[in-house]
Amino acid sequence: MASQAVKAKNEESRTRSGSDLKERVTGTVADSREFIHDVRLEMKQVTWPSRDDVVSTTSVVIATVFFFGIFLAVVDWLVQRGVSYIFKVFGA
Repeated sequence: MASQAVKAKNEESRTRSGSDLKERVTGTVADSREFIHDVRLEMKQVTWPSRDDVVSTTSVVIATVFFFGIFLAVVDWLVQRGVSYIFKVFGA
């Protein structure tokens, strides 16, 4: 039964004309145009941040990255010293 369905599908795909392809391509172009139109409409509704907002949030991000970079460097150094001490004490 499944082989009959495959045969029917193969015969159907062979009998398709070139106009079917044209309709599919035309539909794709129309869908693309509609999508771009919708994107433009949505982008007009976006509330964009002001320059001051962008500068202030960027400053916060840079300060946070700097702080955590130093913090993790100190923690790494302490762990390294602790592991070295343990190896020294137990003679490994």
